[in-house]
Amino acid sequence: MNRPADQWYGDDSGPLVRLYALTKGRARPAGEFLDVIALVCGTTDPDNDLTLSPEQATLLTLCRDSLLSVAELCARANLPLNVTRVLLADLQRGGHVRIVRPGQPGRIRDDHILREVLDGLRAL
Repeated sequence: MNRPADQWYGDDSGPLVRLYALTKGRARPAGEFLDVIALVCGTTDPDNDLTLSPEQATLLTLCRDSLLSVAELCARANLPLNVTRVLLADLQRGGHVRIVRPGQPGRIRDDHILREVLDGLRAL
């Protein structure tokens, strides 16, 4: 596979689309920060909405039948994290997805759980 040195892309590299074109020039999503462990559930059918971009339709199709984390959506859609965050924020604003954010880490109130963990570690 000999290619000239100045040819930096080819048929194997896939489509060449700048990331800012997918997000309409935005680098950050509007609204609250979207954590990678936040769960996303699709609420509408992407086939019925012609205003969605192909990437938004892909994200919506992936999370239509089950809750998926933002990280898993990135991997399955083959999109960078920030692009996925911007697209999901747009989908949420349009009422296409429901996002369940993780709760704040709390203090474990049951000492029994901590004792079981400690006993388990000692048993190793």
